[in-house]
Amino acid sequence: MYDIIIIGAGPAGLTAAIYARRAAKTVLVLEAASCGGQIINTPDIENYPVAMHISGFEFANKLSEQAKALGAEIKFEKALEICDGDSEKTVKTRKNSYSAKAVILATGSENRRLGLENEDKLVGRGISYCATCDGAFYKNKTVAVVGGGNTALEDALYLTDLAEKVYLIHRRDEFRGEEATVAQLRQKENLSFVYNSRVTKLNAGKRLESIEVTDKDGNVSTIELNGLFVAVGRIPENQNFAQLVTLDEGGYIPAGEDCHTNVPGIFVAGDNRAKAVRQLVTATADGAVAATEAVKYASSH
Repeated sequence: MYDIIIIGAGPAGLTAAIYARRAAKTVLVLEAASCGGQIINTPDIENYPVAMHISGFEFANKLSEQAKALGAEIKFEKALEICDGDSEKTVKTRKNSYSAKAVILATGSENRRLGLENEDKLVGRGISYCATCDGAFYKNKTVAVVGGGNTALEDALYLTDLAEKVYLIHRRDEFRGEEATVAQLRQKENLSFVYNSRVTKLNAGKRLESIEVTDKDGNVSTIELNGLFVAVGRIPENQNFAQLVTLDEGGYIPAGEDCHTNVPGIFVAGDNRAKAVRQLVTATADGAVAATEAVKYASSH
């Protein structure tokens, strides 16, 4: 029996563990893969306060070491289900069941991939899923953005102020994102729209060098570039808890800034929460808030 179980050992979950342990609560962190979450794939973090340059891998290691030094217990088991009892929550994995007074869901979300050969190998070497994280590395260079929603439009707009040339590639001839942003993009002289097209091949040596684009008629063209920003959606890791916790149409957990879900004693923190900004700093902020609220709940039950 623990005071708090945290599902997910990314920045949000590990920060929650630190705050909960500093409040002298017993803490179990369950992680399906490895500590750090998506941030371990980021070669250089520049936008986190105080840490001017730190790799995502180093950041994750320091965070997990801090949580463990404070007494948080971390087990590498995938949480499959949560049962809500009268006085406790039970989290089930494939091999074990664990109980706690409160649970924090910090499972994060996964960037939707294009599904192309070598895509994962080129992350950090020409492929990125976050323009605000990595855009500065492509100042005065040529980049492309793939997608048709608000994230893709906003990424392209952001990159036009940094890159020499920006291509915006969309599989249709109309965007799903806001027309006001599209209108702004039309005013950008260094942006070119590539409609009715899909990225079908990545050409690379040690880094991405060019992409092949196929239009609706099957015509293939090559675009030489330095960076490709993929913005075709995200997949929140919430489905295992959908029978208990309310999800929105995108699969995210609706929660205010207090990180409360619809179920008393279950909280959410990080990229699997419905919110406007998903950055490292907002993930750690969620972790601190969710832990504070979970500590209050555990102390009163």
